[in-house]
Amino acid sequence: MTAPDVFAPTTLGPVRLRNRTVKAATFEGRAPYGQVTDELIDYHLAVTRGGVGLTTVAYLAVAPEGRTHREQIVVGERTFGGLTRLADAVHESGAAIAGQVGHAGPVANGRSNGVRALSASRMPSPLSMQLVKAATEADLTRITRAYVAASRRLVRAGFDVLELHMAHSYLISSFLAPGLNRRTDDYGGSLENRARLGRQVARAVRDEIGSDAAITAKVSLGDGFRGGVTTDEGLAYAQMLESDGTLDALQMSGGSSLMNPMYLFRGEAPLREFAETMPLVVRLGMRTPVGRGFLKTYPFEEAYFREKALRFRAGLSLPLMLLGGINRRATMDQAMADGFDFVAMGRALLREPDLVNQLAAGHATEGACIHCNRCMPTIYSGTRCPVISPVGFTG
Repeated sequence: MTAPDVFAPTTLGPVRLRNRTVKAATFEGRAPYGQVTDELIDYHLAVTRGGVGLTTVAYLAVAPEGRTHREQIVVGERTFGGLTRLADAVHESGAAIAGQVGHAGPVANGRSNGVRALSASRMPSPLSMQLVKAATEADLTRITRAYVAASRRLVRAGFDVLELHMAHSYLISSFLAPGLNRRTDDYGGSLENRARLGRQVARAVRDEIGSDAAITAKVSLGDGFRGGVTTDEGLAYAQMLESDGTLDALQMSGGSSLMNPMYLFRGEAPLREFAETMPLVVRLGMRTPVGRGFLKTYPFEEAYFREKALRFRAGLSLPLMLLGGINRRATMDQAMADGFDFVAMGRALLREPDLVNQLAAGHATEGACIHCNRCMPTIYSGTRCPVISPVGFTG
């Protein structure tokens, strides 16, 4: 069977896409007052005019305590007009738009948000120097309803795809990780119980949305810390989601924004740049035992999640999006040959928003990103590649 062309049109659930490339959800840092700005729109137009089939807006919180910090968008009537304007602009450029819908759980900075963060179980937060509260069942009912309401508003605003965030130690992921979930009720203990919240959210959103939009989920190939989700558990969880019939595709990621973010990014950890840009309370948090081991170093290699992702491909029939340091045309073609349905890119598009067009036209065979990770600390001032002029990222 011939592998599909990564640059040919395709479908994702009910959505027609002009190609199989996805701008992955990477926090933009362009909503300083929790509202869509012209800068945020320009950020996404740069990559959609540059050729991607689907751009993903990150991060859209379902509740105020679900923000990682206060400079994020909470989906609601206050933000509806701006989200509509953003979706319209992306559509005019010929691409589709996804919204990463989530609740940050223990990754939320409760001090910044002005409301205490929630997790599967009570725990200290190196981000806010506060205790994170264990979510009650009433909290989980409220949050599930908030996912539904946010998803419906995004569809009303014109979003084509809803990406449910179930990785990186955000709320749903904190329930999945046995080291973060010490509950003794129906949401703790066995994997089936720990998977309950994610499955309940996906079912509730699908029941509300039907075929009005595609619904995907970001899931973990491995959290990269003791007590996190393993590859075996991640695959078993993905199989549960597949059996539920609530999703149109899965995007496979890894690492933990709370415990081990470099497991997701790979390459050098930009310690000096983080020290210069992090808010004071975060710098203090990084002096705690958890914080000191926060930024590890892993060697970078192209498509570093491929081997684990191949296990998911063998165990699932759902369409899958391959993520993880994809920078070359040959890697994209290999992903198609491996049976993956989409390729998701992040850092490469920060460096070159028009990379997809360049690759599709044969004007380049690989991107210029050197995976130095110096883009990571720029989230506090507008995510960008510091290696080149910021002009390249604003369209």
